[in-house]
Amino acid sequence: MEPGNETGISGFLLLGFSEESELQSFTFGPFLSMYMITVLGNLLITLAVSSDSHLQTPMYFFLSNLSFVDICFTSITIPKTLVNIQMQSKVITYAGCITQLYVFVIFSGLDIYLLAVMAYDRFVAICHPPYYMVSMNHQLCGILLLVSWITSVLHSFLQTSMVLQLSFCTHMEIPHFFCELNQMIQLACSDTFLNNMVMYFTAMLLCGGPLPGIIYSYFKIVCSICGISSAQGKYKAFSTCASHLSVVSLFCTSLGVYLNSAASQSSHSSAIASVMYTLVTPMLNPFIYSLRNKEIKGALRRFFGMASTKGPVILGQKKCPGLQDSKPQSQNCASLITLQK
Repeated sequence: MEPGNETGISGFLLLGFSEESELQSFTFGPFLSMYMITVLGNLLITLAVSSDSHLQTPMYFFLSNLSFVDICFTSITIPKTLVNIQMQSKVITYAGCITQLYVFVIFSGLDIYLLAVMAYDRFVAICHPPYYMVSMNHQLCGILLLVSWITSVLHSFLQTSMVLQLSFCTHMEIPHFFCELNQMIQLACSDTFLNNMVMYFTAMLLCGGPLPGIIYSYFKIVCSICGISSAQGKYKAFSTCASHLSVVSLFCTSLGVYLNSAASQSSHSSAIASVMYTLVTPMLNPFIYSLRNKEIKGALRRFFGMASTKGPVILGQKKCPGLQDSKPQSQNCASLITLQK
């Protein structure tokens, strides 16, 4: 039957990684395990930060929001995938697909904006520690978070509105495990030139804003660390941004793998590569931020009622938010503590 425009489409078929049901069933266990670890790990980070007074600093404020975003980012795609695998079904309604696309674009944008804001936070903490508490005040943190939300929502609204204007054919199989923007545009029967231009233009803006900001922040951080005379001071300064730098590197690697697969026009490779940034990266983030972070581990122990007798050593009743080490030695940190009083 010759395909034609369908004005009242009921839904799409999510083909996933393979049309073979045996292979689809094989992915259920790993997907469920990774999803549960992702939700549990990020939820613990969020609860630990919100319930511990020692972590009421800008860095952990943005970290808790990143964990919340990662939970939502993963939950908009993986549960539907798990249900389809378990029910031996590939159907998703048109309304469900549009909703999934809209929410997914919001949280994918928020992910990179929050990483950029956290890079700026580390830049101020390491390069300008005496002005950290003045610069990164509650008002500025709230504004940065609000701007990130507004920008992501507007971007998602634009992309979703453009998709709603498209006409789709009767044969609507999405070679992916969720309603991915590029795959939906390729399915359309109507002219998609404007959609492609908007998608590429907004992608350039998204990568042209946060990513250069992250690169510039870490360039200045590296220059500042190189200017520290003592090896101990260099280690302490680097330890404050090591976790975030690891997360940024993992995110950029995952995004690079996905963009490379998308450029090759291989839908199967794109579906596999998207697992990295939709599931693997959010799952690893809590481990990266908690394994070497004494404050997070201490907060988790206190959260579970297993507080250690050794608390963080403080100076002048104020911890230095620019350093994770319990005994700040640098003159910059002493200046910051003096400023806090």
